Amino acid sequence: MHPATTLKGPTRDHLDWPFFDAGHRQFAERLDAFTASAPMADIDHADVDGACRKLVRALGDAGLLEAAVSAPGDATPIDSRRVCLARETLAWHDGLADFAFAMQGLGTGAIGLSGTDDIRAAVLPKVRAGEWLAAFALSEKDAGSDVAAMACAARLEGDHYILDGEKTWISNGGIADVYTVFARTGEAPGTRGISAFVVFADDPGFSVTERIEVIAPHPLATIRFEACRIPASRRLGSPGEGFKIAMRTLDIFRASVAAAALGFARRALDEALVHAKARPMFGGALADLQLTQAALGDMATGIDAAALLTYRAAWRRDVQQLSTTREAAMAKMTATETAQSVIDRAVQLFGGRGVRTGEITEKLYREIRALRIYEGATEVQKLIVARELLKSN
Repeated sequence: MHPATTLKGPTRDHLDWPFFDAGHRQFAERLDAFTASAPMADIDHADVDGACRKLVRALGDAGLLEAAVSAPGDATPIDSRRVCLARETLAWHDGLADFAFAMQGLGTGAIGLSGTDDIRAAVLPKVRAGEWLAAFALSEKDAGSDVAAMACAARLEGDHYILDGEKTWISNGGIADVYTVFARTGEAPGTRGISAFVVFADDPGFSVTERIEVIAPHPLATIRFEACRIPASRRLGSPGEGFKIAMRTLDIFRASVAAAALGFARRALDEALVHAKARPMFGGALADLQLTQAALGDMATGIDAAALLTYRAAWRRDVQQLSTTREAAMAKMTATETAQSVIDRAVQLFGGRGVRTGEITEKLYREIRALRIYEGATEVQKLIVARELLKSN
């Protein structure tokens, strides 16, 4: 647990923006009620596996996972603004809660988009209820940003596929019940020869080979497939469509990574404001110094700019029903880089206390770093934005 704070929750001022309607404001109230509940007050960060299982179950019991995970027979698209609001709110309170929520959506996004009726019915209700944990297995040791370098392969034998290879940096790896796995099936060179599959944790030939420890503890693992035999009916979409399915899934959730970064950044600013007003300095308070005020002004402006980009991307997808590849990349890049800067400024304002283990600012400093890498590093987002610009001009 972290030191007590007078802060109760994140600001809701931006809910007055035209991106949101009454339903989103009601959803925010449900989020606030959940974050004030017992499961959020009793997160054991020393047991991340157990904490994630408890958080997922609590989120399911509260009905909040319905915002991120499709219903089996419902063709209504996921509302990106709700996903973003959930991630921003949960990240403000605790990074592990944000992680638990987000992975249920990311891990089943491809199933909702391209799964058969049978596989949707088998998986989605359990994930929505928080009974099962989900994972998204795309990255490999030599195929992170360069998906075309993927080596994990699947070959068709009769009415089954045989999977062989490894995936790494898999969130929820080792504790997930269901994995969306991408493997090379060879219909064409590069990304056009990749297909998507559903693998269950108890499938023969599936194993967890390594648990990965990172600076902000989350369940991560390397997983292996050794002659892992699964029914062909568990392929998602057509052969060779895996890369498109993966990108469609990431397009849905990429803006939500920006929202999580916003949650971390807002918490850092809120903590910095409280500290600056309370910290005695040169006969006054730290907040009285012009350099402090300049820092706070930069932090607040950066957060608002990132929030506008984030919710513009989500609104464009939800309301205009347009592609958000460029807009989501802009939001993800700007929000994560801005949050890193905001949190760094907060640590500086806290001085020595800012780097003390157990302080909120120290935890945020560790939490934010991964967001600039996963689901497409900042450098990749710049390339995406440029590519989309070149396409349209």
